[in-house]
Amino acid sequence: MPVTARLSRRFYERFGDDLTNELVEWFNQVDATYRSDLHELNDVNWSRFEAKLDQRIAEVRADLRAAVAQLETKLIRWMFVFWVGTLGTLSALLKL
Repeated sequence: MPVTARLSRRFYERFGDDLTNELVEWFNQVDATYRSDLHELNDVNWSRFEAKLDQRIAEVRADLRAAVAQLETKLIRWMFVFWVGTLGTLSALLKL
């Protein structure tokens, strides 16, 4: 929400309406320029932040997928050992 600069009545009386209005207009133009520059800078910074965030999310997802794949491999290995042991025990019991 833009704020319009205003000066006191005493300022108008001392320097005149024309000069004071010109000064107020200049203040407002400077304010609008700074706001525009700040908005552009924020947009650029936000874009950089989003790019970095997307990159880090991709890295975390890749690490997570690798960890899940490794865990899955270990789980399958333990399941194989468990079932081989169970089948060995079962076959030994059936022979008796």
